[in-house]
Amino acid sequence: MALAVESDLDALAGLLVSARNVLVLTGAGVSTDSGIPDYRGPDGTRRVTPVEYHDFVRSVGARRRYWARAFVGWRRFAMVRANAGHRAIARLQSVGALGAVITQNVDGLHQAAGSRDVVELHGTLAVVVCLACGARSRRSSLDARTRELNPNFGPGGREIRPDGDIELAEVDVARFVVPRCLCCDSDLLKPDVVFFGESVPKSRVMRCCALTDAADVLLVLGSSLRVYSGYRFVRRAAERGIAVAIVTRGPSRGDHAATVRLDATLGQVLPALAERLAA
Repeated sequence: MALAVESDLDALAGLLVSARNVLVLTGAGVSTDSGIPDYRGPDGTRRVTPVEYHDFVRSVGARRRYWARAFVGWRRFAMVRANAGHRAIARLQSVGALGAVITQNVDGLHQAAGSRDVVELHGTLAVVVCLACGARSRRSSLDARTRELNPNFGPGGREIRPDGDIELAEVDVARFVVPRCLCCDSDLLKPDVVFFGESVPKSRVMRCCALTDAADVLLVLGSSLRVYSGYRFVRRAAERGIAVAIVTRGPSRGDHAATVRLDATLGQVLPALAERLAA
């Protein structure tokens, strides 16, 4: 396990103390200590294959497969709790050491830990949207309806995946009844998250660009930045002369732009940083 040395923590703390406005960008690495695995390991290799937006929209079978897996996975996902890293970020926000948070995660754990001004770049699993009519509903309500449609559906599975679903055998998927929209009866229900192959809403991107432009420091936590939706803000910061600090395990796509770079575990770095800056 990579450990941060005191000099690295001092350099990071010094950069943040000298800043007027620190914008935070978080990735899956922030939530791994809560039991949610990331898409890639420390070497950057993708460990799971996420659902693709176009497959989901075009294929009834793809939607059944997703919702069957998500139905089982949601039971575990809903039990996940914020970890020490999430709480440290919230604590640093409370004393003014950190500003807004842009998160690539869809788990809502920053808010659960008490963070404010959180922009969910890739949306949230807690909300469901109908792609046919636009109706929105709570995931908990959909889950209750799904249980009624599938009273005896409870196959075991492997560990929960980053997007909240779980691997299931095709024989189990085939017997799953997909819930339909209560407003238009379409089966085109989708969690309100940005799937792979789907674009982040332009208004959300523009808001994040404005937050980046207003910052003195962009602090990246737990992201390899392999996905452009998050990496774009590192590029934007670098182009505008805004300092970039990156704390994550293994290499990141933005390392060349980093003023301070720590290859260390967030469960170690963030509480230690909070002790330095929030004392």
